Parts: sequence; structure tokens; C-alpha cells
Amino acid sequence: MHPIVAENARLLDLCRCEILGFPIDFIDYHTAFEIIQGWRASKDRQFIVIATPHDVQLSRDSELRAASIQAGLNLPDGVGVVVAARLLGYRTSGRVTGAELMLRVCDWGRKYGYRHYFYGSTEDVVRKLEERLTQQYAGLKIVGSYCPPFRALTPQEDEAVVRHINSCQPDILWVGLGAPKQQLWMADHLGRIAAPVMIGVGAAFNFHSGVVKWAPLWMRRLGMEWIYRTIVEPRKIVPRARHTFLFGVRVVVQAVAWRFARLGGLRGSCR
Repeated sequence: MHPIVAENARLLDLCRCEILGFPIDFIDYHTAFEIIQGWRASKDRQFIVIATPHDVQLSRDSELRAASIQAGLNLPDGVGVVVAARLLGYRTSGRVTGAELMLRVCDWGRKYGYRHYFYGSTEDVVRKLEERLTQQYAGLKIVGSYCPPFRALTPQEDEAVVRHINSCQPDILWVGLGAPKQQLWMADHLGRIAAPVMIGVGAAFNFHSGVVKWAPLWMRRLGMEWIYRTIVEPRKIVPRARHTFLFGVRVVVQAVAWRFARLGGLRGSCR
């Protein structure tokens, strides 16, 4: 095993915990970037899931659960995931949101010549995204993009897209298909995409292109984006409320069961 891969595995053994059977890696942005750096140096191929309570709840589906287990990292995006972890007795390092991770990797990666590719959304969104990011981060290398149609690609079309992505030789493939589609897409293409890492960032394409206004900084720091997004995008966010509520109920039940187990002399791991 490559030394960097071994070190990454050791680190994740210390930081990975489970919430309702869903693996979560409680690391900060710098550590996430170091792990990405390790994958790039070792020519590994991995993907990153940015997990919200909605994602955890949907992972009751066997295919989604398999995708989450297969991911190199499952980072805690939603504040509900962090609260749930604390209720379950885990030590946490806060949130790592997809939108913020995207900006930091674009910024920090310039020093190392990172090459970026965007997959997902619409041509208008991606064009604006590229314009704004290159203005914000001088020297940022964007090597390609593809905006799939709103239908399933044929095997031939999909193979052509994979060839195009690989011909551009990106270090980071940003996937903006939305959950849970992007998790399934990354899991399905793991090993076929030659980029060291694919990162599913969902709404980040819309935020950073300016098509959808990002929540104010103070709200993001307090983990209150969900309130802002419910106001700005009610048709997208409100239908998820049921899954978030069920997630909360399941976490409370698990937390109560865990505390009774502790009273009985049993202790969980990663706490």
C-alpha cells in the first residue's frame, strides 16, 4: 500500500463514525484537502459524498447505502448531522459544506496546479460558474465541463463522456447533479473516471454561479442555511422536510437506546 494511502486510512479510522448506519468522517477543511492531496499523489481514485440529514435518511435504500460505504469520504454538510452526532456521543469537528469545500479546494489547489472539470447543471449555470471562479481565483485551471441532458444517457453516450473527461485529465471532477443522483453517478463511475477524486457538491454550482443567492455568511456560520434556502427555494427544500423529520426521530431513538446501553455498562466506539 502506498504510504500516503496508508496514512489516510489510519486517519479515517480515527475520525469515521456512524449515524444510523451511515459513515461520517468528522474532519476539517484542511484535513479533507490533505486527503485529496494524498489521493492525487498516489494516483488513487476516490469520491466524496457531502452528507445532509436528507442523504442519511435516503440511505435506507440499499443502493445509496452501498454508495456511501464505497465513498472515500462522507463529510458532514448539514447541521443536523453534527447535532445528531453529538446526541449519539461522538466528538465532532463541525461541518464541511460542499459549497465552502469547493471554494477552498479551488483556492488551495492553485499552488499545486490542480485541474478542474464540472459535470452537471446547465450550460448557462456552468458558464457563469467558470467566469466567476476564474475571476475570484487567478490562475485557476478549468479544463472542461459537460452538462448532461435531463434524461438517462445511453451507454454509448456515457462512454463518450467518460472518454472526454479522461482526455481532459482533471484532478478534481465536480459533480453537480443533486442528491441522491450524484452519489449514485459517482459510485457507478468509480474506476472509469481517471481523476483522483470526484466530489458531489449539488447546489454549489448554483450558488457560485450566482444563479441562486447563497445564504449570508452569518447564517452559514450558524448552520442556518436551511432556513434561508427554504425561503428562497421552497419547492426544492420543503419536500425534504419529511425526510429530515424522520431522520431526527430515528436519531433520538438511537440516542436513547445508546444511553440506556451505557447505563448497562456498554460503550460505543469513536466517542
